[in-house]
Amino acid sequence: MTIFFLLLAFGTFLLHLATAFEIGRGSRSIRHLRDLPPLGGALPRISILIPARNEERNIEEALRSVLALDYDNLEIEVVDDRSTDRTGEILERMAAADPRLRIVHVRELPPGWLGKNHALWLGAGKATGEYLLFTDADIVMDPSTLRRAVAVMQADGLDHLTASPEIDRTGSLLFEIFIGVFSLFFALFVRPWKVKDPKSPRHIGIGAFNLVRAEAYRAAGGHRAIAMRPDDDLKLGKLMKKNGFRQDFVYGQGLLRVEWYASVRELIQGLMKNAFSGVDYRVSVILFSTVAQLALFVWPFLALVLTSGVARWLNLGSVLTLLTLCWFNAPLAGVRRWHGIGFPIATLLFLYILWRAMLTTLRNDGIDWRGTHYALAELKANKV
Repeated sequence: MTIFFLLLAFGTFLLHLATAFEIGRGSRSIRHLRDLPPLGGALPRISILIPARNEERNIEEALRSVLALDYDNLEIEVVDDRSTDRTGEILERMAAADPRLRIVHVRELPPGWLGKNHALWLGAGKATGEYLLFTDADIVMDPSTLRRAVAVMQADGLDHLTASPEIDRTGSLLFEIFIGVFSLFFALFVRPWKVKDPKSPRHIGIGAFNLVRAEAYRAAGGHRAIAMRPDDDLKLGKLMKKNGFRQDFVYGQGLLRVEWYASVRELIQGLMKNAFSGVDYRVSVILFSTVAQLALFVWPFLALVLTSGVARWLNLGSVLTLLTLCWFNAPLAGVRRWHGIGFPIATLLFLYILWRAMLTTLRNDGIDWRGTHYALAELKANKV
């Protein structure tokens, strides 16, 4: 048993060092949108498409930032997807004050669609822009955001550009710790520094900001091809990459801001929607991921008191490597640098979300999201 723990500690330490090196080097290669020059001269037409369902808490602030964008060749369409709160009322009031804002109200969801995906597909069908920006109803944008993003698209010949938003730290300490650790998990899962390589299968899409060339989007099948994907933003990125279109990722901190979730309870409910779909509903992946995360991200912390000798020192090396990763990643995640001390707690919370999502989906034979039930067979059939 002592040999086992020693070998585990040695392998874990080497893996952490290799991971830290890759993430460190990869993250440094990703550009910050705020540092890139805005587009001058003639501006191509952009259609901004925003799905909204029961978004009364944040939608007015978000839309005011969209209307304040320093970009005079755009159309803005908000699709009110069967809202039961004051969302529709707020939208109509704002549209009456600004003719650039076009509102579409969906009263009934057709079969074979998730609500958000249908709303985006509906909006895209009416769009006239050369570029389409898919964004969420709670994203607050800096006025220069679009000019900078389009400049990148044109300079690099891109078909798809996505950007990560800055997350408001309005929740609890656990919420902040989770955001910091989750951002590292996302980086490990996606490898965003590789998505610009046409030879790499790595892909990305973030609901806060998916800017696509309209012609490429339609050629790839649009949201019709991912009609039943709860992880629609990520799968839109996969759809674009799979069809041979050029893609890149930039950090949007300083230009894009979102509340995301107001509490840990909201966070759990929100991530449960796509946690199981993110692994294509494969139980085996959840089982493997659980063992791997416990061994890599929880055990080294426990081993500091449960092992001794060389094994303890190797596990200390693993812990220090993880804490260093969190320290350097903190500004990108918008959290305080010391959040890494809660790494094992955040890992256990993430595993809880994965398992609860899986078990709830299997038990209910599908997912229930914002008042609608989506059958598991239909969800699994929509493979991308």
